[in-house]
Amino acid sequence: MAVPILHKRKLIPGRVSELVLEAPQIAAKAEPGNFIILRLADDGERIPLTIADTDAAKGTITLVYLVVGKSTAHLETFEAGDTILDVCGPLGRPTHIEPVGTVLCVGGGTGIAAMHHIAKGHQLAGNHVVSVIGARSEDLLLFEKELTAISAEVLVATDDGSRGHKGLVTEVLEQRIQQGIEAGESIGEIVAVGPVPMMRAVAELTRPYGIKTTVSLNSIMVDGIGMCGSCRVTVGDAVRFACVDGPEFDAHQVDFEEMMRRQCTFSEQEKLSYDHFCRKCHHD
Repeated sequence: MAVPILHKRKLIPGRVSELVLEAPQIAAKAEPGNFIILRLADDGERIPLTIADTDAAKGTITLVYLVVGKSTAHLETFEAGDTILDVCGPLGRPTHIEPVGTVLCVGGGTGIAAMHHIAKGHQLAGNHVVSVIGARSEDLLLFEKELTAISAEVLVATDDGSRGHKGLVTEVLEQRIQQGIEAGESIGEIVAVGPVPMMRAVAELTRPYGIKTTVSLNSIMVDGIGMCGSCRVTVGDAVRFACVDGPEFDAHQVDFEEMMRRQCTFSEQEKLSYDHFCRKCHHD
């Protein structure tokens, strides 16, 4: 299905952008946790992107992407008014959301935007949403304004201390967990979306507390329908596929070590493809 781009916003120039697409059929069905797969050309790679927000009334979906390789560099050349060749979705199992009291939503990098849709779902379910977000510096923080609009609390960490706590997002998370325990607060769930090392650190942090913890995995995907096997992940004793069984799983059961090895499977090919694309753009 060809989809027009209505708006484009450069969140971090040259690195992270936001697109608002006119996709009424997807907007009507998409739930928190769902993703789409888009393609820019007939011979192009299929790019999985988590839906950061939807507006069913306007028939729009919002995507946020990091320019990290050839396909996302190609996507970055698109502007408002252009049309994406095809968009497939919504895909994946939606987030399981129910009233559980306090929910801590942890986001890092572009995962903050993906986490926004999940946090919004918990807020609409009546949960006390605490958003905990982190970046290397203040200018790299995403979606703080959007999260402030739906969260009871927004806690920020930056590596350089330019905003919020100086240090890791997991340090802020642990402080907030301890604060909740001392106040007799029942934390119903923790949700983490972001770089794999961050999600693994959150899982290890929350394991001793026995708090239900969910991660949204950004595995390599090709078809998005469970046929190619690229997004295979071990969860507990079972082999799962992030595209059809996830992308969300029990963080305490995910084999993160295996997942990080699989994330590097096509690193060399991706670099060659990106370098070739950059040279072609330079010559054009």
